[in-house]
Amino acid sequence: MAGVAVQTNFEQPASFAFTAANLKECQAHIAKYPQGRQQSALMPILNIAQKQHQNWLPVKAIEAAAEMVGIPYIRAYEVASFYTQYNLAPVGRHHIQCCTTTPCWLRGSDEVMRAIKETTGVTSGTTPDGLFTVNEVECLGACVNAPMIQLNSQDGTDVFYEDLDYAKTVELLKALKRNEKPKAGSQTGRTSSEPAGGLTSLKESA
Repeated sequence: MAGVAVQTNFEQPASFAFTAANLKECQAHIAKYPQGRQQSALMPILNIAQKQHQNWLPVKAIEAAAEMVGIPYIRAYEVASFYTQYNLAPVGRHHIQCCTTTPCWLRGSDEVMRAIKETTGVTSGTTPDGLFTVNEVECLGACVNAPMIQLNSQDGTDVFYEDLDYAKTVELLKALKRNEKPKAGSQTGRTSSEPAGGLTSLKESA
């Protein structure tokens, strides 16, 4: 599946260069692999480039990542265009990815999508004001706390919001519109992935 491409009339930047801090982080990823295997660091390096460039990957950033790990541009592009975590075109300030796979659907993801549509005006693509990009996606790995959304923002924030329903989703989106940063994780207050109804075992200390 290709990365999100929600616009066609956008300009590619003429150049891209990693910041000093991001370059150091890229080199740390490369150092994890033996000589001749630097290409294994491509995915985290693409992620770093994307975060640096308003949450999307221009051609020049993919070229820079490819050069860093010593592979042709086309091989880096194949990776960037395959995974949905990479955006090959500009996205909104907040990129909302709503999971509608079976566990989330059984727990009410339809209502989460309804809240997104009614609050932002879209269920796919970017809002006219550029504030939100919305996508319906497959499993994001938080099935125990379904339904949930993943939020990737241009400030580099990558968070999950879990245990959502219609009202909590509307509240979350309105807070983002007010430029607030709602607390990530479960929106019902439970810790991690503990049972929603409280502990059912291991209630007594050893």
